[in-house]
Amino acid sequence: MATVGMRLGVAPRERRRGNPARRAELGLVVFGSLIVTAAYVVASIGTTAKVPAHLAVFLVIVLGLGLAAHGATRLLAPDANPVLLPVVILLNGLGYVTLASIDQPKMFPPSLQAMWTAVGVGFYVVTLVVVKRARDLDRYRYLLVVAAVGLMLSPLVPHLGYAVGAYNESVRLWIHIGPLSGQPVELAKILLVVFFASYFAEKREMLAIPTARFGNRLVVDPRPLGPILAVWAFCMLVLAAERDVGFAVLVFAIFIVMLWTATGRGSYLVLGAAMFATGTYVGSKLLPQVNSRIGDWLHPFARTNLAGGSYQLVQGLYGLGSGGLVGTGLGFGHLSDIPLVGSDYIFAAFGTEWGLLGSSVIVAAFALLAGAGLRVAQTARSEFAKLLAVGLTATIAFQAFIIIAGIIRLLPATGLTLPFMAYGGSSLVANYILIALLVRISDEGSRPPVAPAATAVRVPAAVS
Repeated sequence: MATVGMRLGVAPRERRRGNPARRAELGLVVFGSLIVTAAYVVASIGTTAKVPAHLAVFLVIVLGLGLAAHGATRLLAPDANPVLLPVVILLNGLGYVTLASIDQPKMFPPSLQAMWTAVGVGFYVVTLVVVKRARDLDRYRYLLVVAAVGLMLSPLVPHLGYAVGAYNESVRLWIHIGPLSGQPVELAKILLVVFFASYFAEKREMLAIPTARFGNRLVVDPRPLGPILAVWAFCMLVLAAERDVGFAVLVFAIFIVMLWTATGRGSYLVLGAAMFATGTYVGSKLLPQVNSRIGDWLHPFARTNLAGGSYQLVQGLYGLGSGGLVGTGLGFGHLSDIPLVGSDYIFAAFGTEWGLLGSSVIVAAFALLAGAGLRVAQTARSEFAKLLAVGLTATIAFQAFIIIAGIIRLLPATGLTLPFMAYGGSSLVANYILIALLVRISDEGSRPPVAPAATAVRVPAAVS
């Protein structure tokens, strides 16, 4: 009997001379860095009437950070989506330029923001190195949720957490360790998204398919929803104790969106809307700052003289109005008139100097970031990775929407900050980690299928 070796399966992928996605990303990173540098020159001319002396250094730093992040992506996630990183670099750079044009260097020092940007890029690289596969996070979901709860509780620890005044009430969000301070809830929100994705991926069928009988009808068994509802409710209680309305709304929105994505049942959206309405009513009765913010939203011009009233909101509206279609010009806006303009109201500062057209670019950039994130979710290889990508994308998208809607008076103010643009180290670092996780999921989903091992099939020789 003669044997003939026959190879079955997919042939190995030929070695490519270059990765088109990475080439596109490199071009976009360089282009975004040049836009940021040009904006910085214009802002410097507007404020000091001369070109900055350290322009070459600034360009090297901006381009260097972008190229460092790109190099890490090229090496560690070569098949990732090429849109995510360039959009982040552009938003981060334009936020820095806006901070540099604000005449409040002691409150919002641009040099410190630049340092935290470098730290954020460093954590981006570290996340890609540590998280080699998205499924690795699924194994530690209970450890991660315990860490998230610990981070959320840390501002309540005496001598560790401290409060800042806002809306007649102290919001207890910050902790300080030596010379460093930050908001641990920024990192906690990512850990909660990982936990939600892991739990919903495991219980998806039980939460989607009716299996319990209620009279003559089959309904979804509510018992699998109990543990995660308990975790969510505890997080809401902690945020209420810290009087953090903004992150409470954000975590609630992420929870409902991920539950709906996992199950596909519109009834959860209806339940979420009812819970949100009930929570808003109860919060307005129990938390003074909720009632105050709703009043400022409904009657801003009648409450400017109140302690902690709508003065910030009104000044932001005036700033956006003065910007008009094309803005006052970089360095020519009266940004110091807006309280906390570098953190809570940086979008108002940007709209003042860049106008409606510039503000629309920021909105479009966040929409592009959200679209790229949802594309990552579509190409994810597992249910867990898909839900994780949806949750991470919703975190960025909802946070941007909530803060922008509060500034333009579409919604009440919440106290959140605009991702990548607002002043703050903990927010920058956490959001760079978030983007790194999206890049990791995108890389896994874009890789071609692994060819199965070649097998030999014995074929009998023809009998002569």
